[in-house]
Amino acid sequence: MAKKVVTFGEIMLRLSPPGYQRFVQANSFDVVYGGGEANVAVSLANYGLDAYFVSKIPKHEIGQCAVDHLRRYGVHTDYIIRDGDRLGIYFLEIGASQRPSKVVYDRAGSAIAQVKAGEFDWDRILDGAAWFHFTGITPALGDGPAAATLEAVQTAKAKGVKVSADLNYRKKLWTPEKANQVMGKLMEYVDVAIGNEEDAEKVFGIKAGRTDVTSGQIDHEGYQQVARQLVERFGLEKVAITLRESISASDNNWSAMLYDGRGFYRSRVYKVHIVDRVGGGDSFAGGLIYSLLAGKTPQDALEFAVAASALKHSIFGDFNLVSAAEVETLAGGDASGRVQR
Repeated sequence: MAKKVVTFGEIMLRLSPPGYQRFVQANSFDVVYGGGEANVAVSLANYGLDAYFVSKIPKHEIGQCAVDHLRRYGVHTDYIIRDGDRLGIYFLEIGASQRPSKVVYDRAGSAIAQVKAGEFDWDRILDGAAWFHFTGITPALGDGPAAATLEAVQTAKAKGVKVSADLNYRKKLWTPEKANQVMGKLMEYVDVAIGNEEDAEKVFGIKAGRTDVTSGQIDHEGYQQVARQLVERFGLEKVAITLRESISASDNNWSAMLYDGRGFYRSRVYKVHIVDRVGGGDSFAGGLIYSLLAGKTPQDALEFAVAASALKHSIFGDFNLVSAAEVETLAGGDASGRVQR
């Protein structure tokens, strides 16, 4: 039987102009659905795990579209509460070359933001689960979602379920002070923390030495100190940090590091030409969760997660629609992109 993994968060309707058009050029929008924890659930389902996504989604037809989109890729939706008035929306203008991508959110008052403590039966939801995953986006949606997330991680810990958190700081949702206060409580129940170049600094004030995310300069020794401080502060088992060297909106160098309290591991670096970077961090989280549940070594788990996220950059939409075999091929060194016949 496949291992059960549960993720909790918001799924949104994404509207983006076709191709690389700007908002002001658009006469139509491409429609996809996505959100941090939903993206992770899709990755895990694609890898053959028993993936469940938990959320609150309106009963109306647009809400049903989001639910159907998850089911299409094998994600279980049994524990989704169908209530509320609206599904959150975000608009994405896909950048190219030296023009950055832009996101406009229209998510205030979404169904998941109206969640209150006690609405989810976490004991039932997490029964038989091997892993629970959330991101910093969910508690940032309001005090209700934050309280529900705390209930979830407390239940997970009591049931012996591993917990991972992607810090995912969003400045449009809350302040660093509020994030520090709320996430600090949640992190007490986390086993594996995931972040990018800025998350630890924005949420916990832990900064990596000489790194400059704007210029793409990365100080690996500085990030080792960040990971070590996170482990010491919260008693974490592992910390993974994705490292993006942004050459332009179209081309990045992509890699990651992992610290398990004993040693530091660095992945190979991928030169990625970007089709769609949204969900890149989530695809890394999905790859890491799958690898750790599969019993891979820290180095192999890291390489699988980075390869998975490198492939995501080539796929339009929020979801990483690749199989474990495809990821293993890339992680094994075949980055040629040659036609497979």
